[in-house]
Amino acid sequence: MHIIGVFSIKGGVGKTAAAVNLAYLSSRGRFYTLLWDLDPQAASTFYFRMQAKVRGGISKLLNPETPIESRISESQYPYLDLLPADPSYRKLDLALDDLLRPKKGLSRLLKPLTADYDHIFLDCPPSLSLLSENIFRAANVLLVPIIPTTLSQRTLDQLEEFCQKHRIKTRIMPFFSMVDRRKKLHREVIETMRSVRSDILKTEIPYAVAVEEMGVHQAPLPSFGRGTTASECFERLWREVRRNLRAMSEEKAAG
Repeated sequence: MHIIGVFSIKGGVGKTAAAVNLAYLSSRGRFYTLLWDLDPQAASTFYFRMQAKVRGGISKLLNPETPIESRISESQYPYLDLLPADPSYRKLDLALDDLLRPKKGLSRLLKPLTADYDHIFLDCPPSLSLLSENIFRAANVLLVPIIPTTLSQRTLDQLEEFCQKHRIKTRIMPFFSMVDRRKKLHREVIETMRSVRSDILKTEIPYAVAVEEMGVHQAPLPSFGRGTTASECFERLWREVRRNLRAMSEEKAAG
């Protein structure tokens, strides 16, 4: 079982599209999959045609006597469940800070679910906060979409500096998102970053109208746009992520 946080310090980088599409592709491969929409903007929840509402809000969600399973909903796709967003998530940092072990609150919530799912995806809000730290400590992997601009390296550096400062060892997997190779800047940034970093995933997600149409269809792109360039790129990205996850599991088993 792997917990996969899809995270970026910046908004508008294709984070939610990646979380939704990869979770869908996981389920299409018959892996039991959960997507938890932790972003109060509730975009993932919208894409799955669900209401942004959790019964009882965060007070019930964080109550150890309330099973988190009761907050999970089945999606319209086999093997794929959703824990929807809730407007109260905007106060999740404050609620976590009131817990006895505030940095481990999310890990405690997710622990009962590890036996039920092969993959748990976390669609994370764009910030560095106590919630972010909870996500980093709970996740096995952080998938980090990067738009190839001059700020890309800076935001990635900020994330790594935060993890080092707080002694967080979660593996970071950056990938280029919303790429437009007609732009000289995009090509130059990709070339420069790849020359100094070997950990950036090979697959690039292009800027594409098909991805924007997810909002029109309220559905993951591979469910309606299979065969489009963008959909094929998400499928390649998922295969690459899966290979990395298998390698991590093998390394762990080998001790």
